[in-house]
Amino acid sequence: MATVAREKSAVVRRGARQEVEVDVAAPSRREFLYYIWGASVVLLLGQSTAGLVWFSLPRFREGEFGGVFNFPGEEVPAVDTSPTGIPEGRLWLSNSDAGFLALYAVCTHLGCLPKWNLNNFRFECPCHGSRFEIDGDYIQGPAPRGLDRFATTVTFTDGSTEISTSGEPIDLNGRTVAAVSVNTGSRITGPSR
Repeated sequence: MATVAREKSAVVRRGARQEVEVDVAAPSRREFLYYIWGASVVLLLGQSTAGLVWFSLPRFREGEFGGVFNFPGEEVPAVDTSPTGIPEGRLWLSNSDAGFLALYAVCTHLGCLPKWNLNNFRFECPCHGSRFEIDGDYIQGPAPRGLDRFATTVTFTDGSTEISTSGEPIDLNGRTVAAVSVNTGSRITGPSR
C-alpha cells in the first residue's frame, strides 16, 4: 500500500503560530473541479460519438418500411384487377397491361394517402383530389407527377428473374410468379405529368 506523504505547513493565526499537517495526495477543491469538468467533457464526447454512430447506421430490417419486403407469387394481383395494398410497407402491388409495379402509397402532392377507388378504377387522393391510373400515372389534380415507385425483383417459377431498378413495369408475359421482392429503401420518382 502506498504511503501518503504528509507535509507540515505553518499557519499564522492572530499572532499564534500553529503547525497543520496537509495531505499532499488529496486534491484541492480547484483540482477536484478540474477533474469533474474533464470527466464531464469526456462523457459528453462519448455520448455524442455514440449518438452519431447510432444515427448514421441503417436501422431498416426486412419487413419494415425502408427495408426489403418479400412476397409469395400468390400476392401478385391478376392483370387489371384491384391492386393489393401493403400498409406496413406503404406500398401497392399493381398489375396492369403495362406490367407489374410496386407503387409508393403516398401522394406526390403533399403526402396524403391515396385510396384505390374500385368504382372509378383508379387511385384518388382524399385530401386534394389528385387522381392516378392503376400503374401510378398522373390523371389530374395538383400532384406534380405520378406516384413514386420502388425497385422490384420478380422471380418466376422457371428460375428466371427480372429486376426493375428504374421504376419501369415488369412484363410478366403470362409467366407464373414464384416470389416478389420490393426494396422500399430504393424509391424512384414517378413519371412526370
